[in-house]
Amino acid sequence: MGKESEVSAMEVDDPKSNSDQIVPKFSINVLQLLKSAQMQHGLRHGDYTRYRRYCTARLRRLYKSLKFTHGRGKYSKRNISESTVTEVRFLHIVLYSAERAWSHAMEKRQLPDGPNARQRIYLIGRLRKAVKWAALFSQLCTAKADSRTSLEAEAYASYMKGSLLFEQDQNWDVALMHFKSARAVYEELGKYGDLDNQILCRERVEELEPSIRYCLHKIGQSNLQASELLHIGDMEGPALDLFKAKLEAVMAEARSQQAASMTEFHWLGHRFPISNAKTRVAILKAQELEKDVHGPSADSIPADKRLATFDKIFSAYHEARGYIRADLATAGSAESVKDELYGLDKAVSAVLGERTIERNLLLVKVAKSKLARRRDEKNEKVTKPEELVRLYDLLLQNTADLSDLVSSGRDKKPEEVSFAEECASKTSAFRAERCFYVAKSYSMAGKRAEAYALYCRARDLAEDALRKLKMLDGNNQTMMKDLEGLCSECRSNSCIEHAMGIMEEKRAPDNLSKRISNISLTGDKQLEKFLTEKLDAYESAVGDPNVKSAPRIVAFPPAFTAIPRNPIVLDLAFDMIDFPAIDNRMKKDRKGFISRIFG
Repeated sequence: MGKESEVSAMEVDDPKSNSDQIVPKFSINVLQLLKSAQMQHGLRHGDYTRYRRYCTARLRRLYKSLKFTHGRGKYSKRNISESTVTEVRFLHIVLYSAERAWSHAMEKRQLPDGPNARQRIYLIGRLRKAVKWAALFSQLCTAKADSRTSLEAEAYASYMKGSLLFEQDQNWDVALMHFKSARAVYEELGKYGDLDNQILCRERVEELEPSIRYCLHKIGQSNLQASELLHIGDMEGPALDLFKAKLEAVMAEARSQQAASMTEFHWLGHRFPISNAKTRVAILKAQELEKDVHGPSADSIPADKRLATFDKIFSAYHEARGYIRADLATAGSAESVKDELYGLDKAVSAVLGERTIERNLLLVKVAKSKLARRRDEKNEKVTKPEELVRLYDLLLQNTADLSDLVSSGRDKKPEEVSFAEECASKTSAFRAERCFYVAKSYSMAGKRAEAYALYCRARDLAEDALRKLKMLDGNNQTMMKDLEGLCSECRSNSCIEHAMGIMEEKRAPDNLSKRISNISLTGDKQLEKFLTEKLDAYESAVGDPNVKSAPRIVAFPPAFTAIPRNPIVLDLAFDMIDFPAIDNRMKKDRKGFISRIFG
């Protein structure tokens, strides 16, 4: 740690300064400057490589604009001290140097398989460099900047020191002190300034809170359990990436300890032994994530977060299947071991199929809510019934695959038989829903007869699925309620389509006579006038929204029109004129001596 005490001696050349000159205090909105740079250059998507390159390019521009380069050809070290800082861009150099070192460390932290031992040493070295630059920035701001800037610089340096200790897994009480110091500064700064600055300060306080709670957990001053730590890292932000990486490592360790007691996987009355520790950890991770989508507070979680949780569940189960199949490849000729592994693979695949159906049902719920309001608050595109038809096609395929998987065994237990019956009833319900939205798409296209027939068919399918569900003993109250609502909707929509079809049929002779009266003997097709031709009439130019037809607003491309042009002059007297001879005026070629001799 001897190098850390030499922060004030960062290598710099002191330019001569005039002590009699009064230097004004500089002002930097540190948090707003960094947040804007991070969001615009990669950290909105967690791309630390792009942000590090931006910091490098920014430093190069600052060095050149200040003429503070480090020599040409041979590198000569220069020092930034209090006397060097004659304008605010020198403070920017120190700040972006700290950001570059920090983003380089975070880039190593975000490696796919995590940093190995050598990369971790390099990561900690870059964090130490970021702490040095942040401490120098705080020291220079204390001398050269106003009080608000110096406070923000102190909070920034405290955050960097806490992040270094957090990554080193040591001195948790000192790290807690630094994080609390930064939080106190941002809490005070959040009470003053404009609204944007107050919001940024409050967001930074919220980002620091999980790290503080984790430090309290490590030093034993918190009653948090390992499984509860996941809920304090739900926020997003660059300040939380180190915490999330540390949290994932802690949860992996907790799962490994808990997986030692997990020896069997239970599914539909079967018990499959799990011998591989990695398989146990992957299944345990998936089961912990399932609590978030099946718990009592699942309905209060936004749909996008639940979909992200489903993706993590799929990843965990696919990882478990990969370990199972690797064990199958190395099982040799032991038939009993192979049978157990085949059964475990079938059970994990079935659970994965169930979660896939649940995820697609969530997508159906989101699509139905968008279809009900036609256009959502963010002014996105309109949800069409065809999208719901596609989702129900996926659900039918998923249910068929799951049913085939469950029915593939020889000795079926009662739980498997009832599960297969439940899959069959769900298939009937999904077919009814799909038929309903196919009818709705025909209705929007103005095809009344087809829509009426499909609504009646959907009602029959819904009633059949409702009868099947009532015969089952499972907890299907939600699906039964949905099917009852579907039956009533099918009945009302079929009545509407019937009435609309009769009205259109009654209007058909009038429309036919009107179209016949518009027929021209010349064979030209009479079209409805454009909006620009009937501005005095209050008529819609868009037409029926349920019928797909182009609006008639203006003719494009415009039709050809006759325009006057210049007259054509034919010169008929040219051949009858005798023009005078002008040979004497023409320039004669002057020949040389040789050419005169030889002609």
